[in-house]
Amino acid sequence: MRRVLLPLFMVCSLMVSALTDQQVIDYIKKQSAAGKTEQQIGKELLAKGVTPDQAKRIKAKYEAQQRGEAADSRNSTSVNGDRRRGNSENSRQKDNVSTRRNYEKGVSQSRIQGGPVDFTSADDSYYNNDNNGLLYENVNLAIDSLNYKEIYGHKIFNTQALSFEPSENLATPQNYRLGPGDEVIIDIWGTSEDHLREMISPEGSIMIAQIGPVYLNGMTISDANKHIKNAFSRKYAGMSEAETDVQVTLGQVRTIQVDILGEVATPGTFRMSPFSSVFHALYLSGGINDIGSLRNIQVLRNNKKVAGVDIYEYLFNGKTNGNIRLQEGDVIIVPPYEQLVSIDGNVKRPMYYEIKPDETIKTILDYAGGFTGDAYSGMVRLERQSGTENELYNIERGEFGSYRLKDGDMITVGTILDRYANRVELKGAVYRPGMFAIGRDIRTVSDLIRKADGLTDNAYDDRVLLYREGPDMQLQIIALDLKNIMAGISPDVELKRNDIIEISSIDDLTDRGDITIAGQVTNPGTYPYAENMTVEDIILQAGGLLEGASTARVDVSRRIVDPTSVTATQQLSHVYSVSIDGGFAVGKGEHFVLKPYDRVVVRKSPGYGAQTTVEINGEVLFDGEYVLQRRNERVSELVKRAGGVIEGAYIKGASLSRKLTEAEYIARKETLRLAMANNQAGQADSLALSKIEVSDTYNVGIDLQKALNNPGSTYDLVMQPGDVLYVPQEQSTVKITGDVMFPNAVVYEPGKKLSYYIDQAGGYGQQAKKGKAFIVYLNGTVAKAKKNTPIEPGCQIIVPSKPKNSGTDWTKILTLATSFTSVATMAATITNIFK
Repeated sequence: MRRVLLPLFMVCSLMVSALTDQQVIDYIKKQSAAGKTEQQIGKELLAKGVTPDQAKRIKAKYEAQQRGEAADSRNSTSVNGDRRRGNSENSRQKDNVSTRRNYEKGVSQSRIQGGPVDFTSADDSYYNNDNNGLLYENVNLAIDSLNYKEIYGHKIFNTQALSFEPSENLATPQNYRLGPGDEVIIDIWGTSEDHLREMISPEGSIMIAQIGPVYLNGMTISDANKHIKNAFSRKYAGMSEAETDVQVTLGQVRTIQVDILGEVATPGTFRMSPFSSVFHALYLSGGINDIGSLRNIQVLRNNKKVAGVDIYEYLFNGKTNGNIRLQEGDVIIVPPYEQLVSIDGNVKRPMYYEIKPDETIKTILDYAGGFTGDAYSGMVRLERQSGTENELYNIERGEFGSYRLKDGDMITVGTILDRYANRVELKGAVYRPGMFAIGRDIRTVSDLIRKADGLTDNAYDDRVLLYREGPDMQLQIIALDLKNIMAGISPDVELKRNDIIEISSIDDLTDRGDITIAGQVTNPGTYPYAENMTVEDIILQAGGLLEGASTARVDVSRRIVDPTSVTATQQLSHVYSVSIDGGFAVGKGEHFVLKPYDRVVVRKSPGYGAQTTVEINGEVLFDGEYVLQRRNERVSELVKRAGGVIEGAYIKGASLSRKLTEAEYIARKETLRLAMANNQAGQADSLALSKIEVSDTYNVGIDLQKALNNPGSTYDLVMQPGDVLYVPQEQSTVKITGDVMFPNAVVYEPGKKLSYYIDQAGGYGQQAKKGKAFIVYLNGTVAKAKKNTPIEPGCQIIVPSKPKNSGTDWTKILTLATSFTSVATMAATITNIFK
């Protein structure tokens, strides 16, 4: 931690602290744990002498700690340079004052109010405790609840942005009185010429050659000029005849010593320029503290009061009557304020103001800048302490200039009511709806309608609703026959404030449900209903028909509406079918008009079909993509269109890959999700399941040789869009994988059995499940591996392992997925698997 070093006399003058930073934090923690609110804690901290500046410093330090900038925040104290010119002793004095001002800015602006004198930074550990989030929130709320008295004018002499230093480049005032330390410049011209610079001695005189000492102490520049001219007349000829003239000016000025006492930041004795005024002295002393008076500053000279300074006269009126130039030995006394009054609410400058005994509410309103635009100026509320309790007064406007204030009074200015004295509102089917003012032009309902440029064409004026506040502020509804009122048949209705007139339109009162169109149109959806809308109209709004749309049949379903019915009906809707020719309805639908809520469906033409493709690859003459020519086109036909198989093709190993339908793909993914949801406990199985990827294709086992030999038979599969037929080359190897000693691929030997190929892989493994071995052939068919199961070129022998634990057969689950007819059936199957 870094210590802030201050002069000893300054430390002594500040030893009135209340709480250190650490004590503030501990106090907030303790009182928060006791259940006190932040407002209560804030008031208690204020009573203990904690100022908002100390609380803000604690908050700022916490934020800096969070950003890793605590070192910078602890290094905030700095020393400003000289504020004025002068000798080295004066510079050191002002450095001390500047140090004091900067220190107080970071620690406290009021030693009298009990600002902390924690000259060491608070322990950083309390910013990093386990409960720092809650603590920080409590600190913030407690800081915000501190009722700090910001008194108008108190900051004027302690702000860094302003300077009250005297200007030493001005002409010497004629009433300036010379004294020891002043430099006198004497210029002689005319018959004789000379230039002299002499310093007034401590005895008050200057020494002039051939004349001797000339006493100038206490003389003004004007008197000194006459006195020196008279003395020089004995040395220079022609001076008495005005042939030679003398002028006395001031050179380097001396410093004067002034005492500043009372309620200032740094009371004491100060050396300053002889041109300094009272304002300069107050600025040099660090400004007035929180209980110092701004209205009754006194200047004593030779034990007599020579001036009284009212800072408010300067701040509000620009008057500097009491801001006199100081002289050697002057004493400035700043007493405590006598009366302090606060004003809050809807004024331009709410804060505390110091007042004099004869000042009134009007005076403090002027100090506060007057009322804001939304202020209620007819009355203010005044709270006053009677000595034992608080009293409340309501002061009317007429008493503002005569009602005198007392110390501690609190004035509150309220706001105007959030209501209008002459407002009415017009809604609905008029050309200019909105707010209107009751006045000379608008007095009745008919006046209001005419002011709104009249009713729209679709206005329903047989019954208009008027909403009005009743005597007890309850809402009343009055029905008006606006048609007869505007025609002069019915009496007009006089408006009252806050009336609301709502005029409905015919469209608002009619159920105009939307029309829905679906099927083979460009933009299916819902469209607004209009009178006499036809099927052609809604198709046109939907962007027209698609290429595959049927013009022979367009279905229109309509609601059954019977408001007089008293029994239920089994029929839910009426369905009409119309035909379209050249964009117009024909036949029965030629004059078919739609009604609200009708649903139009444009069917797909049964004679329309988009091109679909299949693919054949491998050992054929012309491989690639082919468009299906007709429904139920078979594998043999596709091979024929591709030019047939070429020499060296392994026809028996041909395979067919087929895409899952959308329903099958969704079923597979749902199976995987349900399997994972029902197997939360089995982590090994869950990990294995999570690696499974759901493919959108699957293999179909075929025998291409039989299909080519028997066209149209059950072996000759019907092709589906997206099918991929692959005819491989002649194969000469057999692959052995799974739980064998050395999985590999070996040369196919015609007539060799299963055992031969297992031996080629080193035999079964220790965990091999021999009875569950199976063979996957090139054409996608699978067979259980038995002793005499045929082995073909290109096939793969797979030997599974025995499970270490009783796991779930995910292969079985995924295989079943495509056979599920519904999600409900699939869910039930999954649940049964895990029982």
